Amino acid sequence: MAYATAKQIAASDIPVVDVAPLADRGSEGVAAVAAELRRAAETVGFFYIRNHGIPQEQIDRVLALARTFFLSPMEQKQLARINARHRGFLSVGQAKMPGEPHPDLKESFVWGLEVPEDDQDALAGNPMIGPNNWPAFLPAMADCFNAYYTAANECGRRLLQAFAVSLDLEPDHFVRSFEKPISRASVVYYPPQPPDLGIDRFGVGPHTDYGCLTLVHQDSVGGLQVRGRDGDWIGARPIEGTLVVNVGDLLARWTNDRFASTPHRVVNTSGRERFSLAVFVDPDWATLIEPVVPPGGSPHYASVRCGDYIQGRYDQSFAYRGREGD
Repeated sequence: MAYATAKQIAASDIPVVDVAPLADRGSEGVAAVAAELRRAAETVGFFYIRNHGIPQEQIDRVLALARTFFLSPMEQKQLARINARHRGFLSVGQAKMPGEPHPDLKESFVWGLEVPEDDQDALAGNPMIGPNNWPAFLPAMADCFNAYYTAANECGRRLLQAFAVSLDLEPDHFVRSFEKPISRASVVYYPPQPPDLGIDRFGVGPHTDYGCLTLVHQDSVGGLQVRGRDGDWIGARPIEGTLVVNVGDLLARWTNDRFASTPHRVVNTSGRERFSLAVFVDPDWATLIEPVVPPGGSPHYASVRCGDYIQGRYDQSFAYRGREGD
């Protein structure tokens, strides 16, 4: 038996974009960066960003705590198991990509915007707003992970503004409702994957992401694979100092398919543990996603609320959604 394989990446397959000018809103370089991002989004749907504004030391702190958490006894991790707000720990077998025969070979811990239980939106029924589900045995996680969430969400907001500029829209077009974004963050642990499991077993099975943008820090192990336009799988190797960014289904929908939401997967062939850190950037729950249609065109999709769309996709992919009492 063997692993699913991918060809080695060429420099032209997944571009690397320096996004430093986006941190200076008055910079003349914003339009040039926006044009680069648009080219990447309209073709492969994946790109690397460097000078993204998140210090490596901050990333390292999150990953160190993540390692401690994932290598702790299962009974401790299960005390912070995933809840109805999609916050907390998911064990191997709880996530399976639609259409795949097997569940993903991964554990993950998910968190989002930290708001109190008595927040007005939580009380009004927003199912993705509320406190996070932190493990009591590792109290340092909360402040460290929340700080990373804030930094990555801000980076994603700048990217969405640049995308709007690239489409000749108002810069805030995609972030007008960003007071309580339903962005989610996830640290993911991939145990070593034995080759005798076969070519149809994955750390994460082939899929497209649900939301607008995904920002991923890979460790040095690698394993992320992206499907190219020719249908071949491309190994997206880790590049020091960068994040990997991909367009999700909701942004593809919002841009009326001008931007590509590209299938990707993870195969951990290293024989070692692999860790990744992802933030899925989305606006507020009630944001209406109406396709941006160029003159003379027609919408490919009906309008949909951001939160309704994300929740519907969760229901297809996570085993816990059928449980009662969580």
